[in-house]
Amino acid sequence: MRGVRFEEFGGPEVLRVVELDIPEPAAGEVTIDIAYIGVNFADLQARSVGYRVPGLPFVPGLELSGRIRALGAGVEGFQVGQPVAAITEGGAYAEVVRAKAATVFPVPEGVDLRTAATLPTVLPTAYALVHTVGRVQPGETVLVQAAAGGVGTVVGQVAKLAGAGAVYGVVSSAAKADYARKLGYDDAFLTGTFDDDVRAATDGRGVDLVLDPVGGETLRRSLDALALFGRLVSFGNASGEPAWQIGQPELYPRGRSIAGFSILSLTASEPRVLREIASHAFELVTSGKVELPITAEFPLAEAAEAHRLMDSRTSTGKLILAV
Repeated sequence: MRGVRFEEFGGPEVLRVVELDIPEPAAGEVTIDIAYIGVNFADLQARSVGYRVPGLPFVPGLELSGRIRALGAGVEGFQVGQPVAAITEGGAYAEVVRAKAATVFPVPEGVDLRTAATLPTVLPTAYALVHTVGRVQPGETVLVQAAAGGVGTVVGQVAKLAGAGAVYGVVSSAAKADYARKLGYDDAFLTGTFDDDVRAATDGRGVDLVLDPVGGETLRRSLDALALFGRLVSFGNASGEPAWQIGQPELYPRGRSIAGFSILSLTASEPRVLREIASHAFELVTSGKVELPITAEFPLAEAAEAHRLMDSRTSTGKLILAV
């Protein structure tokens, strides 16, 4: 079968199309004939700095859609040929992938396989950030960093459905700001000025919740944008900056708090909880309440081009690979 892998860390050019053996499912696993693959920033980090890469060579890819090819021993509740979406620990940039049955989900009724490739990581992440970890209450104000990205395009919609009073986004360009507003953000601010913009929009109060996948200096500034007793949820470090240390001086004076979330860590440690979150999240798609925009599609052999586009920080919405 065809696959895309890298044998060294580096830029998109290290991704190469190769021939791979077709995997067989072990006990508790399934294999899936892949239709589409969701491209995630974690894929770029794996390729460039070895994020969650146990060894080389490595086939990246964390989320996909397709049809069940074979069932391993002890697997129940799935049938060969059934359309599914899945989260893996890698290996999805290929024609066939092996996945733990616990992190494979039936595609909801009325959802096509192309859309299904965007479900496994983005939608549960957005739901968990708003409900499970962020605990948005009706009327609260929310600020979302990277609001035009894959998670950002969805989490703003989920926050509005949860009853947030106002949801603001932070983006890197005027074009992305327009894009975010079209997806339901009450307003979108540029990275360089969002501190002042938040104060102006909230009459100096600040926001109740910040969702931040950027980290570094942006996380520090996000913390300062919080209102009294405000909360910040960190769910990534896209900036690549060193972790910023937070302690009593930053948290005590205004009673602020900070939490973290990783869909990949949850997948590995608590798949049962992941399934609960995913079941609630997928209902938002089947009900038509949430839109998951796919803004670019590449064939599997052009995975490097998808990485270049995401690396450029000019893309919006979700990028996918078609097998």
